[in-house]
Amino acid sequence: MTTPGEPHAPLAERLRPRRLSEVIGQQHLLGEGMALRVAFESGQPHSCILWGPPGVGKTTIARLMADSFDAQFIAISAVLGGVKDIRDAVERAQSARSELTPKRTIVFVDEVHRFNKSQQDAFLAHVESGLFTFVGATTENPSFEVNSALLSRAAVYVLQPLSQQELQQIVHKAQALDAIPAIETAALERLIAYADGDARRLLNTLETLAVSARQDRLEQVSDAWLLKVLGERMRRYDKGGEQFYDTISALHKSVRGSDPDAALYWLMRMLDGGADPRYLARRLVRMACEDIGLADPRALTLALEATQVYERLGSPEGELALAECVVYLAVAAKSNAVYKAYNEVRALIKKEGTRPVPMHLRNAPTKLMKELDYGKGYRYAHDEEGGFAAGETYLPEGMAGAHFYRPVERGLEIRIAEKLRQLRQINQAAPPPKRQG
Repeated sequence: MTTPGEPHAPLAERLRPRRLSEVIGQQHLLGEGMALRVAFESGQPHSCILWGPPGVGKTTIARLMADSFDAQFIAISAVLGGVKDIRDAVERAQSARSELTPKRTIVFVDEVHRFNKSQQDAFLAHVESGLFTFVGATTENPSFEVNSALLSRAAVYVLQPLSQQELQQIVHKAQALDAIPAIETAALERLIAYADGDARRLLNTLETLAVSARQDRLEQVSDAWLLKVLGERMRRYDKGGEQFYDTISALHKSVRGSDPDAALYWLMRMLDGGADPRYLARRLVRMACEDIGLADPRALTLALEATQVYERLGSPEGELALAECVVYLAVAAKSNAVYKAYNEVRALIKKEGTRPVPMHLRNAPTKLMKELDYGKGYRYAHDEEGGFAAGETYLPEGMAGAHFYRPVERGLEIRIAEKLRQLRQINQAAPPPKRQG
């Protein structure tokens, strides 16, 4: 097994910090007087969850925690492990505690969100008894992915992506080991942008480039050569991870906030990251319905047409139609009036159950139904003045005057609101309908 610093170890392992002072990044947690730094200096380990994107130091911090407390370090991968690994960890922790010189144990569970509820629950009793300190690492929001019982027994520390300056420090450290060739400025900037805050991705890419550069006998990595070697690997995020959903959230909120520049930026970020354009097209249709609605009905038409254009042309030509659509949606008048009305009516129906259809609105295709007064007293609106049956009611009994749809004073809904006000004034002036029972 290799150790940090060995010349044949992977680059990420050779550069892995062996002291807290060597950690690059996460100074909001590890800086002087910060939460994790204080925990390290206290001499008392506590269970915690390290939440952050890949390659920001979660495993490194867990290992340093074990070193700092002179504790046995047991690592479990939730992707590959199971209940057997948890049992083995318990046995090793019990053995370490029963030695002549008892030793603490830190059980580190990588990708803890991959464990199911029963597997996560298996840690609870041992965390409460103090048999070991639990440290979980996750790229997903622990509020959703970690059992509340386990979450309540662990502090949550949020780790951030590394900055460009911090990633540059890592490159300089690798160059100091003579592990990688010289890199021209444009290529270095592209590499750091590609790493997107992920130190592991950066180091793995540097190692790959070092091998290829030696084969090509290059003394310096150029930007053109870098693009030739990496090509379509230059993707920036996990299409199924939290960053994906954060980015689509940013896109939706930029459209809702009427910022075409931000909306276009987030759309292109997602396309650059490998998101399926068909998924983005579906989301644009949803935005047109939810946030624009009847303030500009053309938005929905445009979103559907952009979807069809993409289906016909594919990538990359069809992506321009999505870009046009997202800009239009951002600058269009906004209304969520139909969306709110839909949710309000849906909630009401779930709450109160089924109200009977008024007799005058019922269908009467048979003689028996007519004899039972189905459809009796119904007024055919087209035969009335202005095509409107003034004073007529269409809601179930007891719901007169209910207004779910409340148009906003923006876009076409200004005219819709004026129309509704006129119709309601006519209704109020009309006598109530007379129906013979």
